[in-house]
Amino acid sequence: MMRASVLRNGRMIYRDDVPEPVPGQGQVLVEVTACGVCGGDLHFAAHGARMVELADQMTGAPSLTDGLDLGRDVFMGHEYAAEVIGAGPDTDAPAPGSAVTSVPALVTAQGIAPRLFSNTQPGGYAERMLLSADLLLPIPNGLDPRLAALAEPMAVGLHALNRSGIEAGTGAVVIGCGPAGLAAVAELHTRGIEPIVAADFSPARRELGRLMGAHEVVDPGVESVWDVWRRTGTGRGAPVVFEAVGVPGVLDAILRETPVATRIIVIGAAMEPDALTPYFGIAKEVEFRFVQAYTPAEFTETLCQIAEGELDVAPLITGEVGLADVGWAFDQLGDPEQHCKILVLPNG
Repeated sequence: MMRASVLRNGRMIYRDDVPEPVPGQGQVLVEVTACGVCGGDLHFAAHGARMVELADQMTGAPSLTDGLDLGRDVFMGHEYAAEVIGAGPDTDAPAPGSAVTSVPALVTAQGIAPRLFSNTQPGGYAERMLLSADLLLPIPNGLDPRLAALAEPMAVGLHALNRSGIEAGTGAVVIGCGPAGLAAVAELHTRGIEPIVAADFSPARRELGRLMGAHEVVDPGVESVWDVWRRTGTGRGAPVVFEAVGVPGVLDAILRETPVATRIIVIGAAMEPDALTPYFGIAKEVEFRFVQAYTPAEFTETLCQIAEGELDVAPLITGEVGLADVGWAFDQLGDPEQHCKILVLPNG
């Protein structure tokens, strides 16, 4: 048996009686070194039933919650770094002790299963888990595994940037400086985009926005982000806007106030219907692009960016806990003044 933290009735519960995972062909057993607590996990803990309901209504795209039973314990944790313990039969894998990470997916006999929510497969909030040998990436340059674990959330920002089509000479406005918004700010800065204007009500998050590369940070309770944009982005036309809040009403507010010909990249995931005023978008010829996750190539790129010092993600890490305190971490992350990214160290 091993230890893990699982979601039960909306709360993270510590267990010490989870069966040891056994690798099959093509799979590798790893010891989890570090796993970041994702905002998506917090969202699922609070709105899991709604997410399952919406997934059941959706057609034309794979569901991340197929077969999930919320009446049973749910394993989570998908921002991880690990060390190889051993491999399944007839499996070519790195030597035991190798430091690795992977996109959160597991290849099984039934197909590729996302490693986000599962009733049966432990994730990064456990001492050990299974990964697919073919999806493993070595952690390069002796990189601290705590930093390597942030390759996954940073890839979300890189994907948003790539999908935005933003070009040099065009500035950006980032609404919301949570982990996803900060990842977007960091990747925009790495790409040389300027100016970057970032907005958040939290002073701590605004400071992180500045550390990640924003040229201007705005408290929207004091000053309009659009006034700041007009002051700093003069002569650069419309910005590309990255919405990373996910609260109903934000998109309509952006439509109402943004300049003509703005492209809006929607990262935030509102779980409830959101009323928009189409006239605003029509009058200004505004474009929406909705984004999710990243490609394997983007994941690899962010891992290399961190390892090579192009992305400094250390300021984002504001706490570390063991498996018994994951529930505490979930509670603490509700206060943006206290924490941004808490790492779970299952074997620390």
